[in-house]
Amino acid sequence: MLRSMYSGISGMKGFQTKLDVIGNNISNVNTIGYKKSTINFQDLLSQNLSSGGTNPMQIGLGSSMASINVNHNAGSAMSTGVGTDLSIMGDGFFVVQDPEAANGEGQYLTRAGNFTVTAEGNLVTAQGYNVLSSNEQAINVSGYDSFSINRLGEVIGKQADGTETTIAEIGVSTPENPSGLRKFGGSLYEMTGMASANGLNIQTASDKNTEIGSGMLEMSNVDLTEEFTEMIIAQRGFQANSRTITTSDELLQEVVNLKR
Repeated sequence: MLRSMYSGISGMKGFQTKLDVIGNNISNVNTIGYKKSTINFQDLLSQNLSSGGTNPMQIGLGSSMASINVNHNAGSAMSTGVGTDLSIMGDGFFVVQDPEAANGEGQYLTRAGNFTVTAEGNLVTAQGYNVLSSNEQAINVSGYDSFSINRLGEVIGKQADGTETTIAEIGVSTPENPSGLRKFGGSLYEMTGMASANGLNIQTASDKNTEIGSGMLEMSNVDLTEEFTEMIIAQRGFQANSRTITTSDELLQEVVNLKR
């Protein structure tokens, strides 16, 4: 009976963590470029009662959390009409850098393309991080009357006389294992050795066999229907495990009452 109590406790802890993950997904349902997380469980060690006979006799000791994975499937695109709003139409991430960091440091990946242009002409994120080109340089559009970004990710500046010049190309990085990236906050990801053995490896959109959509943003890939369904499953699982504990307690109470 005590084993069933510990199994129930481990199940309740697991479903509480599942609810935490679901709650975070739902809170980011409208976050630009957000990728939802999913949780997986595994059983704990089993206690061997006997190894004789045809089959071993074992009793499980509950469950534990195996992994929390990030689903990097693309979210739906939303048209904004703003030229600096960008989305990657395929695999890959934009590369941004903290302007206060040294060269090669403070670089992050993001799918949130709600960029703006500063007074100095730099293309930056909502946090003020510089959007990097394929040459790992900050993109600056000052000195031009206007500019546009085509599907190849080329930033094209236009002079008053109509002369067009390619200023830079939007940098794109595609880790071999996106699930290995570490969330940094602000829709940013840190590169890790589990995500890519070659580091950021920044290239152009055409090199990565993808395209850049200008005037549109990639929204969250959270499906509310799926999240609420998983919430019901987690709630019922939590209740079932709590019932296991209360039932075990009732049986123990009966044992105690044998001696009156």
